[in-house]
Amino acid sequence: MEELEKTKAVGTEEFVFNQTMMRIKDPNDSLEFYVHKLGMSLIKKLDFPDMKFSLYFLGYLKQDEVVPNEPEKRFAYVLNQKAMLELTHNWGTENDPAFSYHDGNSDPRGFGHIGISVPDVYEACNRFDQLGIDFVKKPDDGNMKGLAFIKDPDGYWIEILSAKSLSKFSVQSD
Repeated sequence: MEELEKTKAVGTEEFVFNQTMMRIKDPNDSLEFYVHKLGMSLIKKLDFPDMKFSLYFLGYLKQDEVVPNEPEKRFAYVLNQKAMLELTHNWGTENDPAFSYHDGNSDPRGFGHIGISVPDVYEACNRFDQLGIDFVKKPDDGNMKGLAFIKDPDGYWIEILSAKSLSKFSVQSD
């Protein structure tokens, strides 16, 4: 398959990759991290008391972006956005000290990470370091320079990258 090859899947022209869902142990810890440390906005929260779980939809809003106030319209707005993060909390997990979710980066491997693009990886990582965020990889560790991996409160990996500095990797020699 060639890059940018137009899809032949008729009827998918208006499809949007909307969200990645991750299960979380404690919504207070996760919201503190994603909102106050990564700068995302909590755009919509849905509680399902009969099934004892909550959904939190987060994303990056532009400075002047208008989000509908009416609940149904706001949820429709959420479901039309690109690259939202959906955090799912099954009630009660926050009260079990032994409870944890598999992060996908230890055996058996599966899910790997989400990625956040920032203007300057080094500047962002200095800020994360000052905030006490755990690193899996700092920008100058290993062979891949200029990108980092941090961990959220549940141990999920988040790649910190910059389009400007990583675009050099797009040129591959034969």
